[in-house]
Amino acid sequence: MASEIAKAIQFLSDEKGLEYEEVLEALEIALAAAYRKDFGTKIGNYHVKFDADTGDMDIWDEKIVVEDVDEELLEKAQEELTALREKAREEYRELTEEGTAHLPQFNPKTDIMLKDAKEVEKNAKLGDTLKIQQTVPGDFGRMAAMTAKQVIIQKIREAERNNVFEDFKEQVGQIVQGTVHKRDRGGNVLVDLGKITGVLSAEEQVRREQYRPGIRLPFFIMSIEMGPRGPQIELSRKSTKMVQSVFEQEIPEIDEGSVEIKAIARDPGSRSKVAVFTDDNSIDPIGACIGQRGSRITTIIDELGGEKIDVIMWSDNAEEFIKQALSPAKVASVELNEQTKEAAVSVGEDQFSLAIGRGGQNVRLAAELTGWRITVVEDGNEKAVAVSSEDDEDAIKEKLEADKKESEEKKGDDVADVSGDTDVENDEVAEITTEEGKEETVEEATEEKDEEKK
Repeated sequence: MASEIAKAIQFLSDEKGLEYEEVLEALEIALAAAYRKDFGTKIGNYHVKFDADTGDMDIWDEKIVVEDVDEELLEKAQEELTALREKAREEYRELTEEGTAHLPQFNPKTDIMLKDAKEVEKNAKLGDTLKIQQTVPGDFGRMAAMTAKQVIIQKIREAERNNVFEDFKEQVGQIVQGTVHKRDRGGNVLVDLGKITGVLSAEEQVRREQYRPGIRLPFFIMSIEMGPRGPQIELSRKSTKMVQSVFEQEIPEIDEGSVEIKAIARDPGSRSKVAVFTDDNSIDPIGACIGQRGSRITTIIDELGGEKIDVIMWSDNAEEFIKQALSPAKVASVELNEQTKEAAVSVGEDQFSLAIGRGGQNVRLAAELTGWRITVVEDGNEKAVAVSSEDDEDAIKEKLEADKKESEEKKGDDVADVSGDTDVENDEVAEITTEEGKEETVEEATEEKDEEKK
């Protein structure tokens, strides 16, 4: 039958989600620390074996047998070591093992000299591990109990942190649900992930999103590291890998590998382009991503906070791939420069705005997706403005406004020319010669005809 101590250990294990052996080990370490505090010495390397069922314990000081070293030599070595450390500190560098290899190596906490070892064990030899038994005190005392309690709490926290670290380590590269807690002074958003708090840095936030406390969102786990205060998790809402992870979750064909995501281009929070491909002729990769009546792509859009998704067919033919990447615009022709990796794309006048997209978004995403620098021009119009994927939003706006202004001015000139021609025609019509050789205006001629009728 289990003792009260064993039951307490089991209860603590279940409550904290830890292994029974982990809690027992923490208890043994705590007892060793308590023994050192009240009954041992600073150079004691104490270990405790505790029997949770009986309450009995075994305490020993564990040492490794090393060669004898002269006490005076050790003192000099210690002085030299102190000097080396001070010099390294002044030079802002760390003292390496190579720098102290020439000094006698002896750690009084873990080592025991051969001559002293033979007093404990007559047959002791170099390299042996001695377990020097210690007297088990009848009562550890109040201070020892407090020390044990503190060590147990510390070790349990460490065990919890390690468990959380291992749990989330397996989820790196995946999406987890989290609740926004607050925003710190540095602009980072702290996210409650249940067992731990993750950090969404300002660089990984979507500009158009509002992270209000209490809102629940999916987050992409970028990395996890063990810091002084426990696991530190870096999250993202901006990474293109988040889009891929959502597709893998929602599209079985992608998860199992029959449909492959070849490339992703993303304007976080606004639009993403995803190029897919399959070797299986029986599968429509785009249809698999869209789903019946758009059910799958709708779920993905919702998961990404309403971000629009363009799913296109990947092709190893650069010309065809660029045409697909610029959808929904219809491309008339594509001219490639393999050396400079530039593509000149011609589109109809009614497709020009679609090809560029709002603020140049469509052409930029297409360039990112394909890896080509893309320039879009109107087909058959040599004087038309050319918009490049390298142009920023302001540059594109400036180009389009200048082109519009030029078109309006040209149109105004054409109207003026037409008006001039009309005036000439009117002048010619207005000059009517009568039988007497007299020139009259149109109005005068018309009045004369009316009078003749009367």
